Amino acid sequence: MPIADKLALERRARLAAERLLELKQAELSAANRKLGRHALALTKQIGATQAEVATFKDEVATVRGENEKVKSDLHVANEKIEVAERRLWHSIQTIQDGFAFFGADSKLIGANTAYLNTFEGLEEVTPGISYVRILQILTDEGLVNPGNLSADAWREMMTDRWVSPTPEPVVIRLWNNNYIKLIDQRGHGGDVVSLALDITSTVQYEEELRTSRERAEAANRAKSAFLANMSHEIRTPMNGVVGMAELLNDTNLSDEQRLYADTIKNSGEALLVIINDVLDYSKIEADKLVLHSEAFDMERCIHEVVMLLQPTARDKGLALVVDYDLFLPTQFMGDPGRIRQVLTNLVGNAVKFTKTGHVALTVTGVPGSDGSTCAIHVAIEDTGIGIPEEKIQHIFGEFNQVEDETNREFEGTGLGLAISKRLIELMGGSVWVDSEEGVGSCFGFRVPLPMADDAQPEAAELPENLRHVLIVDDLPMNCSILQKQMQMLGAKVTIAGSGAEALYMMDGTIDLVISDHHMTGMDGVQLAAAIRQGNWPEVPFLLLSSNSNFARDNANKDLVQGVLQKPVLRKNLFAKLAAMGTMIPNRKPFPVPPVETSESDPSASASEQPAQSSSQTLEQTSTSLPVAETAECTASAQAVVMPDVAEEAPENSAPRLMRILAAEDNKTNQLVFRKMVKDLNIDIRFANNGLEAVEAYSDFSPDLIFMDISMPKMDGKEATSEIRKIEKDSGRRIPIVALTAHAMNGDAEGILAAGLDFYLTKPLRKAVIHEQIEQHVPSETQSVQP
Repeated sequence: MPIADKLALERRARLAAERLLELKQAELSAANRKLGRHALALTKQIGATQAEVATFKDEVATVRGENEKVKSDLHVANEKIEVAERRLWHSIQTIQDGFAFFGADSKLIGANTAYLNTFEGLEEVTPGISYVRILQILTDEGLVNPGNLSADAWREMMTDRWVSPTPEPVVIRLWNNNYIKLIDQRGHGGDVVSLALDITSTVQYEEELRTSRERAEAANRAKSAFLANMSHEIRTPMNGVVGMAELLNDTNLSDEQRLYADTIKNSGEALLVIINDVLDYSKIEADKLVLHSEAFDMERCIHEVVMLLQPTARDKGLALVVDYDLFLPTQFMGDPGRIRQVLTNLVGNAVKFTKTGHVALTVTGVPGSDGSTCAIHVAIEDTGIGIPEEKIQHIFGEFNQVEDETNREFEGTGLGLAISKRLIELMGGSVWVDSEEGVGSCFGFRVPLPMADDAQPEAAELPENLRHVLIVDDLPMNCSILQKQMQMLGAKVTIAGSGAEALYMMDGTIDLVISDHHMTGMDGVQLAAAIRQGNWPEVPFLLLSSNSNFARDNANKDLVQGVLQKPVLRKNLFAKLAAMGTMIPNRKPFPVPPVETSESDPSASASEQPAQSSSQTLEQTSTSLPVAETAECTASAQAVVMPDVAEEAPENSAPRLMRILAAEDNKTNQLVFRKMVKDLNIDIRFANNGLEAVEAYSDFSPDLIFMDISMPKMDGKEATSEIRKIEKDSGRRIPIVALTAHAMNGDAEGILAAGLDFYLTKPLRKAVIHEQIEQHVPSETQSVQP
C-alpha cells in the first residue's frame, strides 16, 4: 500500500480516534456532572440523616432522662403504696369489728384481729382457708348458735347466701350470746369484702326498748282505762246533776231559785268541758284521734258556734261580729265536729278574755290551682287583755294561761289552745297568733279543705229597684262589713252611726233601711217607728238583732218588714233582700223636709235639730209601738196555734201510744229520763239490767229502745245482741239508742258494732232525747206531742 494511502488511512484513523476521544470526554464530562449532582444530593441526604441522628440522640437522651425520672417516681410511689398499705392495715387492725378479704375462689386473703378473735386457738383459720371450711368450723366447734336450724341447714343457708351476686346482710348469734351482723360486698372480679359488725349492744338496747315500749303501752292502756272509767264514773252522776237542773228550770221558780238551778247546770257543764279537754288531749297524745271527713257547710258551722257564744257575749256587752267573704264557697269536705271544736275554743277564749269592745271573726279563702280545694283562713280578733310578748311562744302549750297561776282570774284547763293547734295540724293546717298586751289579740288558723260536690251558693243579684241602702249601726265594724257586702252586690250605701243621724240622712232616694236592734240613744225599733211617722212610711225596714227571743213578740209586725238574727247567714240575707225588693214602692223621691230652727235657740246646728224632732216623734209613739217580728215567725206562730185539721178517728179505733223501753240500772238516771219525757204522749217502761231488757222486749214489744251500756247481770251490748237474735226470727228490727257515759275514742265504733243504731253520751239532753223519739214514731201510733 502506498504510503500516502497508509498516511491517509492513519490520518483517518487518528481523526476517528480523536472524535471518539472527544465523544468519550463528552460522555465522561456528562458522567462527572451526573456524579456531581448525585454526590451533591447524597451529601444533602447525609446531612439530613446526620441531623435526624442528632435529633434522635437528643430524644434518646430525653427518654433516658424521663425513664430515670419514671423509675424514681415509681420507686417513690411504691414506697408510698407500701406506707399506705401499712397504714390501711393498721387502721383495719384497730377496727373493733371484723374485717376480711376473700378471693374469687372464696379463699381467705387476709383478716384483721377482730375477725380472727372469733376463732381464737384454731390455727387452721389463716389466709388460704375457704369460706365453706370456716362455716364448718363455726358449727363443729360450737362457735355459733344456729337457733331453730340444724348445723347442716344453717351452713346450707349461709352458703346459698354467700354464692348469691349480692349477699343480703345476716345476723348470727355466737355461743357467748354476742350478735354479729355480716355484711358482704362482692367486687367486679369476684373478690369479697366481709364486715362482721358486733351489734350486741344494739340488740340489747332494742330489747330494752321493746320491754320499755311494752311497759309504756301497758301504762297507756291503764291510763286509757282509767280515763274511760273516770269519764264513765263522772258522767253517770253528772247526768243526774245536769239533767235535774235542766228539768228544774222547766218548773215555776223564783228568780233566786232559777239562779241556783242555772248555777248547778252551768257548773256541771263546765266540769264536762274539762273532762272532754282531758280526754281529747289524751287521745291526741296517744295518736288515737281520728278525723271523720264528710260534707259540711262552713258558714253554718261558724254560725252555730257564734250563736252558742252569743248570749255570753251579749251579757258582757260585747259585739260578736262575723265577716264571711261574700264570694267564698261554703260547702267543703272535712270533720265539722273538730272544726267546730277549734272555733269554739278560739272564739270562746276571745269572749272570755275580753271585757269591753268586740270579737270579730273573719273568714277568707284562697282557691287551689286545681279548683277542687281551698285554703280557708279564719282570724278571730278581740279587744281583750292581750298576751305579753314573752308568753306568745308558750300560749299553745299544755296547761298554759296568760295570767299567773297564783292569781287566776279566768278558769279553764289551759288545754284548749293546745288541742286546737294539734287538731289543725292533723288537718294539714297551721295556727298563728298576733297580740299586744292590753290592746287585744288576733288568733287565726289556715286549713286546706277539699270542696264538696254539693252546689255552692251563688251570689245574689239585688232587685233592680233596690239600689240605695241606708245602714244604721253604732258599731263601725258592723257598718263596715254590711257596707262591703252591699257594695259588692252593686248597691249604693249610706252609713249612719245612730238613729238620729239616720233620720237626718233619710231622703226619697233610699230604697231600704238596714238597722241594728240594740243601739245607744235610739234603738232600731224606735228608729223604725220614727221613719213610719215621718215622710217615708213605705220604705222597707230590715232589723238585725242578736236577741234570739226578739221574734217571739209579733205585736208590732207592721213596723218592720223583716228581722234577721245576728250573725246573719248569707243565704238568709240574700233571701231577705230579694223579698225586700218586692216591697219597694214605685215612688218619686220625697223632698227633704225643711228643718225648722228652734225659736229658743236660733243658733242650733242643723245636725242637732233632726235629733230633737226624732225624739219628739218617739215620745209620741213609744207607748204604742212595741217590738216587731218577721213574717216568717208570724207564720210559724200561726202554725203552732192552728189545730191539726186531720179527721179525728172514732174512739173505738184510737191509735195506740208509742211504746218506749229504757234500760238503765241507775235509779237517778231513770228518774231523770222519766222527767225528760213526761210531757210526751208515750207509753214508757224501764228495765234495771240487760236481762230485764230482753224480757221486756218480748213482753212489751217496744217501738224504740234506749239502752244503757254498763249494767249488771247483762250489759247493753249483750242485751242488744240477744234482741237482734230474737229479731232474726220475727223479721222486725227495732231502733236501739245507746245511752252511755263512755266517751273515749273507739267507744262509739265498739257500741255500734254490737248492733245498736245510735250513740248518745251522758249527761243526756232533753232536746236530744225528744229528737230521737220524734224521728222513730211509727205511723200507726198517736203523735208523741200532746
